[in-house]
Amino acid sequence: MPCGSKDSSLEKQSVLFLHCEHSITSSCFLPCLLSGCITSKSLLCTGLWPSNGCGLKGLHVFALAFALEVSVGKTNTVMALNNSNVLLPCTFTTCIGFQDLVFTWYFNSTEMIYHGKIKSKASEPLLVARNPRVEFVGSTTKKDNNISILLKNVDFSDAGKYTCHVKNPKEKNAQHNATIFLTVVQKMVEADNTVTLIIVGVVGGLIGLLILFMLIKRVVLFIIKKTQDGKKECLVSSSGNDNTENGLAGSKAEQKAPPKA
Repeated sequence: MPCGSKDSSLEKQSVLFLHCEHSITSSCFLPCLLSGCITSKSLLCTGLWPSNGCGLKGLHVFALAFALEVSVGKTNTVMALNNSNVLLPCTFTTCIGFQDLVFTWYFNSTEMIYHGKIKSKASEPLLVARNPRVEFVGSTTKKDNNISILLKNVDFSDAGKYTCHVKNPKEKNAQHNATIFLTVVQKMVEADNTVTLIIVGVVGGLIGLLILFMLIKRVVLFIIKKTQDGKKECLVSSSGNDNTENGLAGSKAEQKAPPKA
């Protein structure tokens, strides 16, 4: 392959195969980077190796990126009450768009409970087949490609694994799926907060005792200080009185005339 040429057999959106003759430049990857195709999640492999035709100056850069991703949210577990309705969330993302996209919900990997097809971003999903108790509640014409379903009147037999599978023909039939686990209970059990309440009570009690101790300490110190100040005043007053009395006695003795001979 000549230096700087591209392999036309590889699709631009999913596979990038470039040969830069003199150095590696970001211009080769700029279109795909701007579109968001190459991300930390979707980039599967990159490789660099010397070109046979250009020696050490030439490098082949190969990047394989699949943009289709399916998600069921931050948690993959859902709990529902018996005889209630439960939402099973699912969204998908693709940086190059989609056309005639097919999505399917499976129960325990084998039983199909919903099958739909989306012609384009401008159209809502077309129902192909579904379980009578399953209702589509998502939308693909808005910002998020939401293909969530609502399972009605669940019972204990509905507990298990639910898989949201998506296939995008526009990405060379790229496929991806995500799984969510449903648990059905008779009643919601309240969390036992006894230990937490005990810990909070103990900590609160200790803090209260510490505050009470500090208050008592301040009161006692205040009383002691007042008592000491009172004693000092008494001592000063008593000392002044003694000096006064001694001074008066001395004066009278000095003023007393000596006896006549």
